[in-house]
Amino acid sequence: MGRFVNPDNSAFQVALNSLIYVDKTGLLEYTNSVLNTTEAYICNCRPRRFGKSYAANMLAAYYSKGCDSEEMFLGLDISRESDFRTHLNKHDVIHLDIQWFLANCDNVDNVVAFITKSVQAELREIYPGVLPEEEISLSESLSRIKNIVGQKFIIIIDEWDVLIRDEAANKKVQEKYINFLRAMFKGTEPTKYIQLAYLTGILPIKKEKTQSALNNFDEFTMLDAGVMAPYIGFTEAEVKNLCERYHRDFEKVKYLYASYLLGDYQVYNPEVIIDVCMQGKFRSYWSETGTYETINPLINMDFDGLKTVIIEMLSGADAEVDVRSFRNDIIGFANKDDVITYLIHLGHLGYNSNTRKAFIPNEEIRQELIRVIKRKKWNEMLTFQQESEHLLEATLDMNEEAVAEEIEKIHMEYISDIKYNKENSLSSVLAIAYLSSMEYYFKPVRELPTGRGFADFVFLPKPEYISSYPALVVELKWNKSAKTALQQIKERKYPESIKQYTGDILLVGVNYDKKTKKHLCLIESYEKKEKK
Repeated sequence: MGRFVNPDNSAFQVALNSLIYVDKTGLLEYTNSVLNTTEAYICNCRPRRFGKSYAANMLAAYYSKGCDSEEMFLGLDISRESDFRTHLNKHDVIHLDIQWFLANCDNVDNVVAFITKSVQAELREIYPGVLPEEEISLSESLSRIKNIVGQKFIIIIDEWDVLIRDEAANKKVQEKYINFLRAMFKGTEPTKYIQLAYLTGILPIKKEKTQSALNNFDEFTMLDAGVMAPYIGFTEAEVKNLCERYHRDFEKVKYLYASYLLGDYQVYNPEVIIDVCMQGKFRSYWSETGTYETINPLINMDFDGLKTVIIEMLSGADAEVDVRSFRNDIIGFANKDDVITYLIHLGHLGYNSNTRKAFIPNEEIRQELIRVIKRKKWNEMLTFQQESEHLLEATLDMNEEAVAEEIEKIHMEYISDIKYNKENSLSSVLAIAYLSSMEYYFKPVRELPTGRGFADFVFLPKPEYISSYPALVVELKWNKSAKTALQQIKERKYPESIKQYTGDILLVGVNYDKKTKKHLCLIESYEKKEKK
């Protein structure tokens, strides 16, 4: 066995030794099915602390000739498959952690040479007399071994994108590294010596113009996880089981650390869930990643009104985003969509591939973003939050005139002239106007279905605030009247749908007059009828 070629299974054994281990060997069933096919080139990307390295270690432990892992995998899902032993420890594996090579290299310019030298030294021991004494590329080495010995390889690269992220401004190093990967994986010759290529990192493969630098790879990301969705991170069913086992409140876990939407799966950050289950503490885990310090300058660029979009998402709204132009690096940002796409890959935002909209996935991330913004003195946000607090106070005080004035102020300041006279702009205003409510209320429900239609906005107080904060049912009208809005709330019995979830309820009707550009508001208390 070697360090990089045909490694042992000790790294995966650490995962199995842990008090919490969730079986993800279904990934092996998939990789077994694509060995020696055109689908055997996989780039599987997720945010930090999502279990990417565990998966890479599992692949190495299962396939590597350098160990005997049968006992390790017995009882796990893969052991019940008919081809379990067909591939178990039967393959030559090269397992590279690019983060390790970067940290242990004397000069970043020499990383590729360091990788090549380290792997070739072990290949010469395994296949004596096959490789020449002079230095050749790693791709050439693998090609020669296949040609002379007939042996093909499984190549696993963890943290594949660390040079793209950490050396973003070093064009020379990036080009050398991309050319290294291209030589090893792209073209006809690599198909002769590669059985499986598995890359994992945070970012997808870097684009050159509009095309991936390694366009023969299938990419599974936070934008489209495809068949890989359940194998990296914990599914909601797995989180429910863990909460039951460790007697944790699943609903609270879901509210604070709610999942990412990956295809048909709700997927949670596994490290967060493990810490909650083991420690029982509901705290901010994302703050420990340190990535918020890097994203604030991006937000401050304010591409195409990006700050307003962030405010909207903090308020519970979704944001349309075109993810196609992002070049999968951290220096080629051209517009707000590129920044938002980057935040999705980092895990700061979620993404719904059906609606093509980004959103803040949970309360932990929402609160952490707000803290960072405050800490960095993002003046626009601080001013807006103060205005939002005034609006909420006026609403709770049933001060109709003050509510109308605050909504009008926010409408004028945060919605562009182009959108101002469009009917959906009023909805956009309300989506952001009650930002301060997020401290006391759940994410607002947009178009809550009732027996007779849809309420525009419903704010339900968090359990600890039910006794002191009423639910808010908000109906919007355009060129009609606030009275009409209130009538609709009552006629369609919107409050009936939520009264079991809350205490007091306020009915809020808002109208915008296109001609006068004035907002009017009416507020009433909803009287619950006691059952006889």
